Amino acid sequence: MSKFHYKIEGTPNSPVLIFSNSLGSEMMMWEEVVPHLLPYFRVLRYDNLKRGKLENSLTIADLGQDVLDLADELGIDSFCFCGLSMGGLIGQWLGINAPKRLKKLIISNTGAKIGNDERWNSRIETISLHGMEAIVEDTMIRWFTDKFRAENPKRVEETKAMFLRSDIQAYSNCCEAIRDADFRETLSKVGVETLVITGEEDPVTNVEQAEFLAQNIPNSTLKILKARHLASTELPSEYAQVLIDFIVGDETSVRGMHVRRTVLGNEHVNRANAKKNEFNADFQDFITKYAWGDIWTRPALSKHDKSLITIAMLIALNRATELKMHIRAAFNNGVSKQELKEVFMQAALYCGLPAANDAFHLAEEVFKEME
Repeated sequence: MSKFHYKIEGTPNSPVLIFSNSLGSEMMMWEEVVPHLLPYFRVLRYDNLKRGKLENSLTIADLGQDVLDLADELGIDSFCFCGLSMGGLIGQWLGINAPKRLKKLIISNTGAKIGNDERWNSRIETISLHGMEAIVEDTMIRWFTDKFRAENPKRVEETKAMFLRSDIQAYSNCCEAIRDADFRETLSKVGVETLVITGEEDPVTNVEQAEFLAQNIPNSTLKILKARHLASTELPSEYAQVLIDFIVGDETSVRGMHVRRTVLGNEHVNRANAKKNEFNADFQDFITKYAWGDIWTRPALSKHDKSLITIAMLIALNRATELKMHIRAAFNNGVSKQELKEVFMQAALYCGLPAANDAFHLAEEVFKEME
């Protein structure tokens, strides 16, 4: 059994994006962000505090090594990483100590050095004596703008409940890890392209601290959002778009090519691109931009479900070439042979026996080609 409490979502052929939480948070803090990202990435979330319960003391290096160990456990060689607050400290450690494992790094609402010994020791003493209830209200004020708290009372209450679930010893251990972390003199060693994000009203890790990070990390950029400390919860759609812009690109055609490759595979797309010429180039660009950049990136349906829907429609339309292509692509979207069979059986009812019969034959051809 894994020592980690984690959740991985998305299609197996997509690049991995790992999220690391803030202090006092669980993986649910990313709940609203993830759907926007699943068309592009395989998203891995995990909780730090389960680890905190197991240790008498803890360092950011320990938590950074946990990320590498979890990635190894899941067979993930390289990944993008986004950490917020304490997660941002973990990201800095990874950028310095394991840059070759990172494709891109996002450190959000964090600092090279967060707070001082007095602040963290006082917090540890307060919760040891009075519990998490003693700091929860102040935490919500620091995490969310007045406007967000007024307009989203349900989400704030959910976040308070999450915070109050924190194990006091685990939380204290993480406070010690943050207290003792200081990357001010080593930021120049971050060896991966980095995006720094902060909230313009963040009272915990303010704009000045974010600017310091961006000025001292090579090949880094800064994005300031209209939020406080938990920018990802306050502005999930905007936050997700910032990540997509940074990791994938801000042009629809670039995003479309990214998704097209995750679904159809590099080999297929490379063959199609090699066949581009003056006559068909506009059509190929049209497919990439509108089919893959506009429709396949819509977050309401998963790529898995879109594959099944697409296959059903291609059966009905008797489009054999496209059907074979999408049967093959379906495996990149996590579709199983059993699910394909069920779609074909459903098609036998509503599209006719000959159409379903052709689909079974085409699928078996694909299976043989993939062996």
